[in-house]
Formats: sequence, structure tokens, C-alpha cells
Amino acid sequence: MRRRLLLACAPLLLLGACATTASTSKLGSDPAAPAAADSAYGMFLAGSAALTQGRNSEAAKFLDIARAQSGGDPAVAERAFTAALMAGDIDKAALLAPDGPNASEPGKRLGRLAKVVAAIADNKPKLAKEALGSDGIGFPHRASAALLGPWISAAAGDMEGAIVRPQLRGDSGVDYFGQLGQANLFERAKRYDEAETDFKALTSSGAPSDIAVGGYGGFLERRGRRDDAVALYDAALRRNPANLTMKAARARAAAKKPAPPAPTIKEGAAFALLAPAASMITAKQDQIGLAYLRLSLRLDPTRNDAWLMLGDLLQSGGDTEGARAAYEKPKPGTAEFPAAQAKLAWSHQSAGDKAGALKLARAAAATGDPEGRLTLADLLRANESFDEAIGLLNGLISEAKGNASWPLYYARGQAYERSGHWKEAEADLTKALVMRPDEAELLNYLGYAWIDRGERLQEAMGMVEKAVAANPRSGAIVDSLGWAHYRLGNFKKAVEILEQAVELEAGDPEINNHLGDAYWMVGRKDEAGFQWRRVLTLKPDDKIKADVEKKLASGVGPAPKLAGQ
Repeated sequence: MRRRLLLACAPLLLLGACATTASTSKLGSDPAAPAAADSAYGMFLAGSAALTQGRNSEAAKFLDIARAQSGGDPAVAERAFTAALMAGDIDKAALLAPDGPNASEPGKRLGRLAKVVAAIADNKPKLAKEALGSDGIGFPHRASAALLGPWISAAAGDMEGAIVRPQLRGDSGVDYFGQLGQANLFERAKRYDEAETDFKALTSSGAPSDIAVGGYGGFLERRGRRDDAVALYDAALRRNPANLTMKAARARAAAKKPAPPAPTIKEGAAFALLAPAASMITAKQDQIGLAYLRLSLRLDPTRNDAWLMLGDLLQSGGDTEGARAAYEKPKPGTAEFPAAQAKLAWSHQSAGDKAGALKLARAAAATGDPEGRLTLADLLRANESFDEAIGLLNGLISEAKGNASWPLYYARGQAYERSGHWKEAEADLTKALVMRPDEAELLNYLGYAWIDRGERLQEAMGMVEKAVAANPRSGAIVDSLGWAHYRLGNFKKAVEILEQAVELEAGDPEINNHLGDAYWMVGRKDEAGFQWRRVLTLKPDDKIKADVEKKLASGVGPAPKLAGQ
């Protein structure tokens, strides 16, 4: 389900004032106020609504007009600051940064961070240092401030300050990314031995991050140690043979092409904001995560990983147009291009533009890129073109030469099952489950398929129950367990579980249809009819729609269809 980026009045969030606070400001407080104030109030409401709905660029325009017409109302000005930041106009946001006794503390803290980034972008390191250190940038921005600090020192020519590793008590992210930044800054200071000590520490674990491997490998290439770099990339590719970034790096180093340049100060500062952005998004603080991504991209608009993260946030917030613009930023030939095209294609698919989605996916697949071909296969499955999808997946599995990943077998197994080739489907799904025995989706899919066919019932029910235990917040998986009980004739238990599934995925037409059927089977016919009528409001596919309309028109409800029938 999509989650909108609801901008509410909460101290942890970005805003110091919500639309409701306008009643306490001078906007609209006087019924005899001039027409300009009425216009400002209307713009304020329109901008606030747009901001709540994720239409950030539109919100920024409305709220800036409201700010200009309101005569400097602090609540409106702070709202305009938020909208400018969310829309990516960092320079405007820095100018509007909340300050003074009437500004909220969260707004002032974020405003200082915006000023810091704007100053770095404008090559004004002294201003950046002043903004960072004047009153401090407190919770929840301490991590971003700590990681930015050394880069600001470097910009100001303070190399001793630049190589001090940032630390924040209890924050492992600052410790890790602070060491990575320190390695880059040691290299910048030509202290190569110390830089390599940091890089080695970051890559010494059994599964170092791609970021650390890429950083160390680039360092080795710049030092003329291409063989060492190739060995490092080879180790990463043994862990993940499909890693496009490592493949490209290895090919570059092996061909003795020019090494990637060391990060500039702006690039280093931009990267410093990505880890806090990811942390905030993981913690469901999407608004702050979005702000950090916008700030990062102001410093380095070529960061494709940041564009992908930004696109995901905008898409989840309902800003499809903004998301697509972000996904279009990675260019052909970059490591992120296939993923960007996949996300762009799925954006069109989700909007009902199946032809547009497939056109994008076919263009990406035509490059021969494995990820592009997999995206096309997934979209073909989603559009029930199973035979073509199976053909693509056959090629990908064959090319892997015995090292195909479990998602490939899972995808092909689903395509086989949906196209009526159960023997082949069962073999692929079982193979995938052997490779990934605790994967909730696999347990759910294969377990339910066996129940539906009346096979291995006790084992299958245990698999579905294990899937629910592993992912109890998945409405789709909980629905499978409820529908499994239905197919086994346990209608009362099915109702209990399907009600939970509807609570988790209230807008899913199939789950609501299942609950209606279960209600009917236990004699709760009025509630069954309500559920079926609700299904028709949820944009069901043609199959579900026809099933529901038939039940409503006939008045006899569903057949009890038990397992194996």
C-alpha cells in the first residue's frame, strides 16, 4: 500500500505549524482584513493541502505567494520554507530558514542545516562553518551535522580539523560513514598510509559494503595499484556475481582505463547526507529523509543512488510525476540505469499504463542488461504474458550456469504455475525454497499452492503459518492463511484470520472478496454482501469483478470450493 507523506504537527518532523495554526496567526483573524490577506489565506490553504498530498513543487509556489502577501507571518513563512525544501529549492529554503522567537525549534534546526548546505554549494565554507557551529544543530540532525563537519573544515582549508573522525555516542552509522569520509579526507591530505588503514578496516569483514569496496578500489587505482584493485573487485563479485557496479569497476581497472577521481568536497558532503537519509527513511521519518536527499542532491546532482531513493519516496507519497522525473536522472551506461528504468516502468504499470510500462521495459531489456530483462519478465508476468516471461527467465537461469539466484526460480515457478504447468512450477518453487528456506513469500506461495491442490496439506499449512509468523504485517500473507482455512472448510477460523488481513490491507479487493465469501459460509450474509459491494469500489481486476457481480446478482453466494476441488 502507498503511504502518503503526511506532514503533521509533531516535534520530530519538519514543521513548526500546520494549516490549523493559521487561525492563531494574523491570516484570517480579522474578518475585515483586506482582500490581499484573504488571497494569502487561500494560497496558504491550497499550499498546505498540496504539501500534505506530496505535490511539493505546487505547494512551494502557493506558499511563497502566501508568505509574500501575509506580511511576514511566521507560521506561513515556516510552511513556505518546508515546501521549498521538499521541492528541492535549497537556495530558497536557506533564505526562508526559520529564525527568531516565533519560529519552531525543529524548523530552526532544519533551517540551519539548509543554510549549511547552501553555503557549501555556493563555495562559502566560512558561512557554512558559522551556520553549523553558531547555535548547534540538535536532534534529530546531529548525525548529519557530525558527518558534514569534516568536509566543511576541508572546504575552509582546515585539514587538521578535516581528518578528525566524527563520532556520535551510540550511532554506529556515524562511526562507519565517518571512517569512510576520513579515509577520503586522508587521501585528500596526501596521507595515503592512513587513508589505506581506514579503507582496509572498512573492507576487512567477510561481507564489506559495495560503498567501502568501491571507495578502496578507486583509491588503489589512483595509486597505480590496479592489480590489487582487480583482486578486490573479484572478491566482491564472488560474493555477488550479478553486481553491476563491481563488474564495471573491474572492467575499468583491468583495462587500465583512467581511475575514478577522488571525491570533491561537495561530493563528499553530499555522500555524508545519504547515510542519515537512509536511517531516517528506515525509521519511517520520511519527511526528514526527503529533506536530506534534496540537500544531498543540491551538493551533487549526479548521485544516481540519491535520485533512486528520492524517486521511491516521492512515489510512495503520491507524487508520481516527481518520482518519474527522479527515475529519469540516471543515464544509459551507468550502474543505476537498469534499476531506474525498472522503477520507471513499474510506475507506469501501477498507474494502469501497461503498454507504456512494457515499452520502457522492452527498451531496457534490449540492451542485454540482465536486470532489464528481469524487469521485463516481471512485467510480463504481471500482465499475464507467462510464456514470454518464462522464455526470458530460461535465458537468465541458463546464463547463470548453475549460480542462478532463488528469485529467478521463484519468478519462473510463479509463471509456470499461473500458466498451468504445475510440475515445472513445483520443481522451481521447491528449488527456490531449498535455497532460501525461511523466505516468507516462498513459504506462502508454495504452501498455499499445495493446499489449493489438496496436496501435502499438513506440511503446507505449517509452511503458511511459518510465513505469517515471519511477516505478520503482510496482509497478503495473512490472507493466504485465512483462505487456506477456507479451502479446508474451517470457515469460522477463516473469518477470524481474514478480518485481520483486511485490517492490514483494507484497500485490497481480493482480500475483501475472500472475507465476503467466508462471511457467507458462516451465515453472516448481510456482512458478506457489504464486503462484496465494497470490492467493486476498490478497482478489482476483471476476474474478481465478474465473480463479485455474479454473487451479488444471484443472491446465492459462493460455492464452498474445498481444497483439491
